[in-house]
Amino acid sequence: MLTILGFAMIATFLVLIMMKKMSPIAALVLIPALFCVAVGQGAQLGGYVIEGVGTLAPTAAMLMFAIVYFGVMIDVGLFDPIVRAILRFCKADPMRIVVGTALLAAVVSLDGDGSTTFMITVSAMYPLYKRLKMSLVVMTGVAATANGVMNTLPWGGPTARAATALKVDAADIFVPMIPALAVGLLAVILLACVLGRRERKRLGTLTLDEALVTEPETVLAGAGVGDRLTKAPKGTATGGAGTTGGDDDAEADEEFKGLDPHRSTLRPGLYWFNAGLTVALLAAMILELMPIPVLFLLGAALALTVNFPHMPDQRARIAAHADNVLNVSGMVFAAAVFTGVLTGTGMVEHMADWLVGAIPDAMGPHMAVVTGVLSLPLTYFMSNDGFYFGVLPVLAEAGAAHGVSPLEVARASIVGQPLHMSSPLVPAVYVLVGMAKVEFGDHTRFTVKWAVLTSLVVLGAGILFGLI
Repeated sequence: MLTILGFAMIATFLVLIMMKKMSPIAALVLIPALFCVAVGQGAQLGGYVIEGVGTLAPTAAMLMFAIVYFGVMIDVGLFDPIVRAILRFCKADPMRIVVGTALLAAVVSLDGDGSTTFMITVSAMYPLYKRLKMSLVVMTGVAATANGVMNTLPWGGPTARAATALKVDAADIFVPMIPALAVGLLAVILLACVLGRRERKRLGTLTLDEALVTEPETVLAGAGVGDRLTKAPKGTATGGAGTTGGDDDAEADEEFKGLDPHRSTLRPGLYWFNAGLTVALLAAMILELMPIPVLFLLGAALALTVNFPHMPDQRARIAAHADNVLNVSGMVFAAAVFTGVLTGTGMVEHMADWLVGAIPDAMGPHMAVVTGVLSLPLTYFMSNDGFYFGVLPVLAEAGAAHGVSPLEVARASIVGQPLHMSSPLVPAVYVLVGMAKVEFGDHTRFTVKWAVLTSLVVLGAGILFGLI
C-alpha cells in the first residue's frame, strides 16, 4: 500500500504543477500532508516535517547567502567581461546563444555546485534571451541538462556517494567514465544546436556584422549587443515567445539594465579583489575547507562590507536580491515537507524494495545495465542520498551474486544525473527557474524528454566502451 501511495503522491504532485493547478510551494506542502493523513500517520506529520527541515536547512542557508554573494558580484560587474565575451561569440544568433548557454553551464559546473552554476549562467544569459525574445525554457532546459552531466564530478556528490555506499574508490568510478560522460556533454551541445536552430528559424536574427551596419550604436554599447536585433520571418509576430506588446518591451528593457555599463553599483577598482575572492571561495568549496553554507555566509558578508562600506548601500543590495532569496529558500523549506513525508512514512523504502523485487532473476548478469536504467526514475523521484545509500547497495549485492563488479554498478548509477538535476526534490532547480522567471511545470514539460535522452546516451556510450 505504501508503494502505491508513494507513486500516487509523486504523480499527483507532478500532474498538478505541470497543469498549473497549484503553485510548486503549495503542492510541495499540501499534497504530502494529505497523503500522510491517508496512510494513517497524520499525527506524525509535524515530526516528519521538522526532520525534513532539519535535513535541508543547511541547503537553504547556503542558497540564501549564495544568492546574496553572486547577486553582489553581478552588481559590481565581476561577470560583465564574461557576458561580453559570450555576446561576441553569440553574435545575436539564437543558435550560438543556446550553445553558449550549454558551454557556460558546463564550465561553471566545474565547481561542483548546481546552485552556483545556475546563478551565474542565468545572470549572464537571461538578458540575451529577453532581448531576442527567445524561449526561456530552452535556457533552463539546456543549463540543467549540461549541469547534470557535469554533476558526476567526484566532488559534485553522486560519484562520492556511490563510492562511499559500495566502498570503492571514487576515481575508479569517474575516470573510466570520462569518455562516456564526454559523449553525454557532446550530446548536450548537439541538443543546444538543434534547439538553437529551431529558435533561429522561429525568430530570425541579424548577425553581429549586419548589426554593425544597421545599429552600430547598439553594438558598440558593449553589453547592449543583441538589443533590438530580432527580425521576425514574414507573417510572424515579432513577439516570438509571447512578448509582443509595448509593456513587454519595457519589461525587457528593465531586465536588460542589469548589465548597464554605467550602473551605479559597478566597482571597477575592486574587480581583482572580487575575482580573487570568488576564486578563493570556489577553491575552498572544492577542497571542503569549511561547510559550504559557512563559506557563502562569510563570502557574502565580506563582499558586502568591502564593495559597499556604507550601511544604506548594503541594505539596498540585500533588498535588491530579497525576492530571489525568499522565493528559493521558501521553495526549499516547502520541499522539506515533501521529502520528510516521503522518507518518514517509509514510502521511499517500499518503492525501492518493490522496484528491486520486480527485477527478474534472468536480468541478474545485466545488473549494471539495469542499475543504469533504474537510475533515471529513482534519482528523479528520490534524493541522491536515498538512491545511493538505500537502493544502490541492494542492486550491487544482486549483481555480485551473478558476477557483476560493484564498480560497473557504481558507474551505471551516475548516468541518471542529467535527469536528476530537474527533479522537484533538487533545491538548485528552484534557483534556476526562479531566476529565469520560468514556471517549474513548463521547465519540467520541456526538459524531461531531453534529459532522459541525454542520460540514455551516456548509458549507451558506457556500454559501447565496455565500461558498463
